[in-house]
Amino acid sequence: MSKKSISFLLVALLVLSFGGISMAQDSVTLEFSQWWEPELPEGEFRALMDEFEEQNPGITVELISGPYSTTRDQIVAGAATGTMADVVGLDGAWVNDFVRQGSLADLTELMADAEFDDSELAAQIQLNGSTWMIPVVNFVYPVFVNEDLVEAAGIEELPTTRAEFAEAAATLTDVENNVYGWVLPLSMEQPNGIQNDVMSWVWASGGSMMEDGLPNLVDNEDVTSAMVFIKDLYDAGVVAPGSFSMREQDKVEEFTNGRVGMMINTLAHINLIRDRNPDLNFAITALPAVEGYDGPRGLPYASWGIGVAENSEHQAEAWKLVEFLMSAEINSRLSSIANAFPGNVNATPDFVETDELFADAFEVFQTGYLANEFVGLPVAENLMREFNEQFQLYLDGDLEVDEMLANAQEAWMVHFE
Repeated sequence: MSKKSISFLLVALLVLSFGGISMAQDSVTLEFSQWWEPELPEGEFRALMDEFEEQNPGITVELISGPYSTTRDQIVAGAATGTMADVVGLDGAWVNDFVRQGSLADLTELMADAEFDDSELAAQIQLNGSTWMIPVVNFVYPVFVNEDLVEAAGIEELPTTRAEFAEAAATLTDVENNVYGWVLPLSMEQPNGIQNDVMSWVWASGGSMMEDGLPNLVDNEDVTSAMVFIKDLYDAGVVAPGSFSMREQDKVEEFTNGRVGMMINTLAHINLIRDRNPDLNFAITALPAVEGYDGPRGLPYASWGIGVAENSEHQAEAWKLVEFLMSAEINSRLSSIANAFPGNVNATPDFVETDELFADAFEVFQTGYLANEFVGLPVAENLMREFNEQFQLYLDGDLEVDEMLANAQEAWMVHFE
């Protein structure tokens, strides 16, 4: 080989070598830590990631998947050490602590940089004027009603107001046969009953337990009236016994076995109830509102939320993945396989067309708004537990409602100083 040929070959190899370096530099791997993949049909979530990779050449998604508790521990550890995955599945209860640590990227800035129209998002979890988490799919908590018990009791219409609910609960209650109108779980171990079964009555009538980012329990008629309403039900004996130690799974068991006429619960349990009691006929309806209220009804919910790590070196690419999951088409498909409601207001899950119960629930979802004020608050579970301590004393008759709310607010304010 001539010197000229050798020189040409060396130049060509150098060009290819530098080209390879450039290509390697352009290739990005996104780590995505979440608990969603194990809860979905096998292969379905990976298939969505493969589709994203096809649409975004040069970006690879590495799924870091595990059970909820394990994933939470990993994400918390990553937040503390600055090693969080590029994209993270989030529970709203974690957001406040992560924002205080500076662990999450400001999604408001990422959306602005990408010129993203956020009007399609059903909800955004915000603190200090910025969005830190976006609910991808939502598991809402409407009212489940045992239609067989309702029919046997001669109730013709499902309740839409608090007064109608109280009347229905009284009519459904048959103590001799161990049947009660409503079920209220208030376990201290799992205090989410305060969120799902107590404060939900406030949100259903457009009320709030917060004002300007701070607790607003004292002299708040929306909160006071809801607490008095629940105590009236409790005192009337229409609430299933054992509330103070009852957990959410116990509540579902009572309803599934036909011992409770009505309960507030997540749609995620529809198929569980069907599997355990195929003969049970039940309906879905919105939470009743206070008499005279005709506005949209707040609907308690839990979400698979998503965020981007502040320590990520690929935030623009990470946002592309978020935007992909929030697009109407992909969000429809993801909510369908998750049996959940979409985070995009223009998305429609497939089961709405084929399942009457989900269709009824979807109508409730579309005519109301997502409401869970514990999302984004500091130490949200502790707040529920502290309120629960006072609420149980109130139900037992040891405190008046104003005293109970004052005690709860005093306990809460410690976490907001």
